[in-house]
Amino acid sequence: MSILIKNGHVIDPATKTDGIMDILIEEDRIAEIAKEIREEADKVLDAKGCYVMPGFIDLHVHLRDPGLEYKETVETGARAAARGGFTTILAMPNTKPVVDNGDVVRYVHNKAKTIGITNVLQIGAITRGQHGEQLADIDSMVDAGIPAVSEDGKSVMNAQLYREAMTLAVKYDIPVLAHCEDRNLAGSGVMNQDEKADELQLPGITNSVEDVIVARDILLAKETGARLHLCHCSTKDSVAMVAAAKAEGLPVSAEVCPHHFILTSGDIPGDDANYKMNPPLRSEEDRQALIQGLKDGTIDVIATDHAPHSREEKCLPMKKAPFGIVGLETAAALTYTELVEPGILTVTEMAEKMSCNPARVAGLDGGSLAVGRRADLVIFDPQKEYVIDAAEFASKGRSTPFHGRKVRGQVAATVYEGRLVYQRSAHSENR
Repeated sequence: MSILIKNGHVIDPATKTDGIMDILIEEDRIAEIAKEIREEADKVLDAKGCYVMPGFIDLHVHLRDPGLEYKETVETGARAAARGGFTTILAMPNTKPVVDNGDVVRYVHNKAKTIGITNVLQIGAITRGQHGEQLADIDSMVDAGIPAVSEDGKSVMNAQLYREAMTLAVKYDIPVLAHCEDRNLAGSGVMNQDEKADELQLPGITNSVEDVIVARDILLAKETGARLHLCHCSTKDSVAMVAAAKAEGLPVSAEVCPHHFILTSGDIPGDDANYKMNPPLRSEEDRQALIQGLKDGTIDVIATDHAPHSREEKCLPMKKAPFGIVGLETAAALTYTELVEPGILTVTEMAEKMSCNPARVAGLDGGSLAVGRRADLVIFDPQKEYVIDAAEFASKGRSTPFHGRKVRGQVAATVYEGRLVYQRSAHSENR
């Protein structure tokens, strides 16, 4: 099978490619990139007016499979990823059972390979059952192919145990992905602690809930040499601490989610669980710090924290509803609309933070359109304007604060391992 992509504006930060080019794909590899390719191909995709970028990589996805398939499955999550331009996603381990041994890792990997829509890499838990008491079977999970370890959904509160996990991560040369939350400080909070929380009479979550653990984890990473990646940063002090760690030369990276760089607690219209996520929407001062961190390179990665739940669960009041919103199918459009269009980031920087940098952080073979590399790429139409409609999502999850929001920029097609796995409309011609 061969695919010829014609007339696209190729953006590849890894090779510093930025121009109108053709790309020839043969089998699962990029065979040629040139100004004009005249060879015949089984399929031709006309990408005129579109950007062609390395397939997006999401370091932070919840697939709920195994055990919570009513929320999401490997298949529905993979389809959502393809629609969003993601060719690799890393799945967090807070499933039922928890991914704390090699058998569960292999279950997810084998299921994803059978589906064949996107590259699903299962992250391993740090502790057994995510109870924070004993280390998980990290050895067997490494053998099964985990790209990282994480206790996402909570922090390992036992610092000594966490330090042992970091030491193992160094041994196996895998990163630690940290959800920074002091559970004792968080209490029963459901949104940011501020005037809006007082207005809605809802319990709040202070910035210190995140900041205290960010500081601890950076210090442990300094001591152990572990590669630490801070998930879904939401506070100005988190950004400052990441900047300080990088200035010291520590192996620390960080991500931010679209909902955190776009919305604040002031945007919450009422007791609406579509606005309930962890960490919560913060203040405008925090939001601006996140944007500046993205702009100056302190924040390396844009991730989604795609966290689907059933409609029934998210229709509950905020005090009872679970934390989490979906994001795989909206991240690219929101990033382009809110960061690229206003000139905060360039398209190249968007590709860096959604593809090249995630690949680097996780040590993955991706994030580049170089000849010979696996043919994972996205065709992105920057002119397409539309209104986000949650009813059209491929994900089982429909909860998003962006339903009804007008955006600019849409994924036109996604190619994974040399196969067209998603196409929005007539961008192809069979020959």
